[in-house]
Amino acid sequence: MTVEAVLPLLERAISAGDVRRLGPAAHALLVKTALTHHTLLSNRLVALYALLPCPAASLAAFADLPHKNAHSYNSLLAALARRRGSLPDALGLLDEMPPATRNVVSYNTVISSLARHGREAEALRVFARLVRDRSLGQQQVAIDRFTVVSAASACAGLGDARPLREVHGAVVVSGMDVTVIMANAIVDAYSKAGRVEDARKVFDQMTIRDSVSWTSMIAGYCRGSMLDEAVQVFEMMPEQDAIAWTALISGHEQNGEEELALELFERMVGEGVVPTPFALVSCLSVCAKLGLVARGKEMHGFILRRCIGSNPFNIFIHNALIDMYSKCGNMVAAMATFDRMPERDIISWNSMVTGFSHNGQGKQSLAVFERMLKAEVQPTYVTFLAVLTACSHAGLVSDGRRILESMQDHGVEPRAEHYAAYIDALGRNRRLEEASEFIKGLSSKIGLGTTGSWGALLSACQVHGNIEIAEEVAEALFQLEPENSGRYVMLSNIYSAAGQWDDARQVRALMKGKGLRKDQAYSWIEVQRAKHMFIADDTSHCEANEIYEMLDKLFHHMLIAGDPVEDKKGELALC
Repeated sequence: MTVEAVLPLLERAISAGDVRRLGPAAHALLVKTALTHHTLLSNRLVALYALLPCPAASLAAFADLPHKNAHSYNSLLAALARRRGSLPDALGLLDEMPPATRNVVSYNTVISSLARHGREAEALRVFARLVRDRSLGQQQVAIDRFTVVSAASACAGLGDARPLREVHGAVVVSGMDVTVIMANAIVDAYSKAGRVEDARKVFDQMTIRDSVSWTSMIAGYCRGSMLDEAVQVFEMMPEQDAIAWTALISGHEQNGEEELALELFERMVGEGVVPTPFALVSCLSVCAKLGLVARGKEMHGFILRRCIGSNPFNIFIHNALIDMYSKCGNMVAAMATFDRMPERDIISWNSMVTGFSHNGQGKQSLAVFERMLKAEVQPTYVTFLAVLTACSHAGLVSDGRRILESMQDHGVEPRAEHYAAYIDALGRNRRLEEASEFIKGLSSKIGLGTTGSWGALLSACQVHGNIEIAEEVAEALFQLEPENSGRYVMLSNIYSAAGQWDDARQVRALMKGKGLRKDQAYSWIEVQRAKHMFIADDTSHCEANEIYEMLDKLFHHMLIAGDPVEDKKGELALC
C-alpha cells in the first residue's frame, strides 16, 4: 500500500466527517502498512481526529509522530482551538512550538478561535505578539487577510477603538491589498466602537463594495443614532436588498422612530422586496411598543399570506407575535399563537407568563408557569418576577410566598424586584405590618435594594389609608431616593384623602423647596392606525374642538340618564 493510495482515503474520511467509523479504520490501515512514520499521512490523521468532540485522539496521534513539522503543529492547534475548554491548551502549544514551525496559520487559528469564543482581549494579545514577531524579522508570521478579519472581529466584540487603530495601522504599514472582506470587517468594527466617522472614511476609500459593505455602514449610522445619514447611504445603494432594508427598519425602531420604521416597511413591500424575519420582528416590536393591535394583526395576516421563507413562523416571529398581542391586551390571540408553536424557547414561556401577569390575569399566568415546570423548562429571574407580580394582582399571597421561597431550588437568587412584588401582594391584602417587618428583615440582605419594596408598601398604604405606616415608609424612601418626586406626591395624596390638609401642604412645600416637580401624565388612543396622545386640559390636538364638543354631548346624555358626573370646577378635563 503506497502513500498515494492511502492519502485519498484519509482526505475522503475528513470530508465525510464520519470520524468515529472511518478514523479507527484509517489509523489501523496506517499501522498495518507501516506508514505511521510518514509525516504527511500522520498529519492528516491528526486533522481527522480533530473532528472529534475530545482532543485526546489528536493528541495521541500527534505524540506518535516521529517528525513534526509546521503542519503537524497547526493540525493539533486546530484540534485544540476548536473547543472552548481546550483553548488554554492551544495557547500553551502556541508558546511551545519551535519558532521555525510557528507561522501565520498558527496565529490565525488561535486568534480566530479566541474571538469566536468571546475571548476578544486574549485574541488581540496574540495579534500583538504576531506583529512583534514580524517586526523581529520572522518572515513566516506576516499578517494576511484572515488575521485582519479575525482581529477586527475581536475589536468589534470589545467595542474598543484603540486596538482597532493598531490593527488598521498594521494593515497600512504592511502594504497589503485590502480586500472587500477586510474592509467590511474594519467598517463594522469602527461602527461598533462608536467611531462612525472612521468607519465612513474606510467605506469611502473602498473601490469595490458589496451588500455587506453598504449594510455595515447603514447599521453603523443607526447604531450611532445618525438616522439621516443612514438613509442617505441607503439611498446611494446601487441595489437595495432585503438585508439593507432590515438594517434601516431595525435602526429606526431601536432609536424610537417607530412610525418611520413602519413607513419604511410599507415602502419596502411596495417595491416588491420580500422582508426578512428580522424586519418582521422589528415591525411587530413597533406595534407592541405603540399598542397598535390593528396594525399588528395586519402584520400577522401579511406573514400568513406571503409565507415568508420556508418556515414563516419561525420561533422569533412567534415570540414577537406573542409579545405584540400581550402588550396590546389580546391574550386570547397570544395564547392561540403560543399553542400553535411547533417548538418553544424560554422567551416564549416568559412572554406568556408576563403577558397574563401584565394584563391582570394572575391565575392564568400561574397556570402557564406550572405548565412550564411540568415541561421541565428551567425558569429564569424574569419568569419569577412575572409570576410573583401575577400572584400579587390576583391576591395569591400564599402562592407568591411559595414561589419566592422556591427560587433558589431552581438556581435563581431572588433580587430586589422579586421581593418588591411579594411586598405588593401583602399590601394588596391589607397585611401592611407584616410587609413592613419583612422589608426590615431584607435590609441586611439587599441594602438599598429595598427601595422598590418600600415603594410598593407606600402604594398599599395609600390604597388602604394607613397614615401611620405611610409616614414610616415615606421617611425611609426620602432617605433612599430624596429626588423622587413621586414619593412626596403620594404621601401628600394620602394626607389629603384623610383630610389632613396642613400635612399635605407641608409635604408639597418640602417638595417645592427641593425643586422637585411631578412628571406630567398622558393618555393615548389608536384611531385608524394612528396614535393620539393627550394630557390634562389639552387643547393642542388638531381636532380638540370636536373632541370637547363630543365630550359635552356625552356629559349631557349622562345627566339625562340619571348618572350625573360632577366636576369641582364644573368643567370637563381631557386627559
